[in-house]
Amino acid sequence: MIRRTILEWQRLPYGDGPDQIPAGAASGLAVAAAASSFAGRGGDGVLEHGRKSLRARGIVGVLATPDAQLEILPKIDAPGENDAASDTVLRHRLVHMLGVALNLRIDEAGIARLGLQSDSLLEILIRLFSTRLLNTVRNGMPRQYLARSDDLPALRGRLNTTRQFSVLATHPERLACDFDELSADIPLNQVMKATVTHLSRLARASDNQRILRELAFAYAGISNLTLAELNWDGITLDRTNQRWGDLLSLARLLLGGHYQKTSSGRTGGHALLFEMNLLFEEYVARLLKNALAGTELRVSTQGGHRSCLYDGDVGRFRTKPDIIIRRGSEIAMIIDTKWKRMTPRIDDPKQGVSQGDVYQLMAYSQLYGCQQTMLLYPHHTGLGDEPENRGYSIAEQDSPNTLTLSTIDVTAPAVSCAQALRRLVGTRLLSTASL
Repeated sequence: MIRRTILEWQRLPYGDGPDQIPAGAASGLAVAAAASSFAGRGGDGVLEHGRKSLRARGIVGVLATPDAQLEILPKIDAPGENDAASDTVLRHRLVHMLGVALNLRIDEAGIARLGLQSDSLLEILIRLFSTRLLNTVRNGMPRQYLARSDDLPALRGRLNTTRQFSVLATHPERLACDFDELSADIPLNQVMKATVTHLSRLARASDNQRILRELAFAYAGISNLTLAELNWDGITLDRTNQRWGDLLSLARLLLGGHYQKTSSGRTGGHALLFEMNLLFEEYVARLLKNALAGTELRVSTQGGHRSCLYDGDVGRFRTKPDIIIRRGSEIAMIIDTKWKRMTPRIDDPKQGVSQGDVYQLMAYSQLYGCQQTMLLYPHHTGLGDEPENRGYSIAEQDSPNTLTLSTIDVTAPAVSCAQALRRLVGTRLLSTASL
């Protein structure tokens, strides 16, 4: 199989060289990309299928066909990093962001142990899921009592008199029984089996294949449902099965979740894709909720929904700020996250900030009566060692309404990143004693 790795917004020219891809393989990958829900109307939302090259866009992850696999990694470099980070480091940083956004318990050492130099992002995620599932299954599968009905030679549970004297009227040797049976064939285990089955078709690493075969044997007695038949709403996590929470989140990730999509088409293509804008938003929101816990501030995402215009009593152009921070009933701050690379101030006084993004935050300030707004970007080595944190007055000098341009280092440990966000927000919204 042909395997290539590129970064977001990077081009991959056609050809037979190690840094190229054959045109036929590129066409197959483009078809798989176009089948994704991220493709958009023109079909090039994931990959631009040009005459001379493929070009990645702001979607990362893995595209695979029977003949080729293309891995698209995000540009995540650390402050002070002189050379470009290796593919292995970028994969681990992406897994770190996914772990935070999904609230998975993965420490830095655990991420480092997940992948080898030759592993793709897909193999790392398969290894994370399969090893955790195997360790958990060895301690026993969850079971629960399910209502059953059967015609038995001896009474079990309760006699169903209606069925007994109608359907079984001519078969007095059989008893119509309704009873509860302790079973492992429950929605949670069915989701786990569907994930194992799905990943068994995708795994290429020998250790992943071995673990998945062992898991397939362990789940042999569980119903084999299609992805559309899985009963996600029937899964309830409580104190008896709370240890399955991380695995359920990983299963959602690998089968299709909130900020990523999986798809398989008739061509045999497969896509496991993540929209970095939304992943960055979820990452920041999760850390902010943890950082501001115990304070008077509350964090919510994709809320608001106030309209810019009204046609009589009908609202038009409804808004959805990325992150809203409330103090009681007051909206204290609105944050819009942008997965873009800010330009150093020495190269551009506006630092590459889009005029449309500034207008959007000004509109939020007006619509929501919010004095504090922020555009938050990922930090990168081109900006220097210290994160950006620069405030601007909106509309006039010394205005109480401000727009702050800030960056956050997503390569830092989650605890450090949460502390940085608390300082970033807290200096504007919290008292000195609370910081």
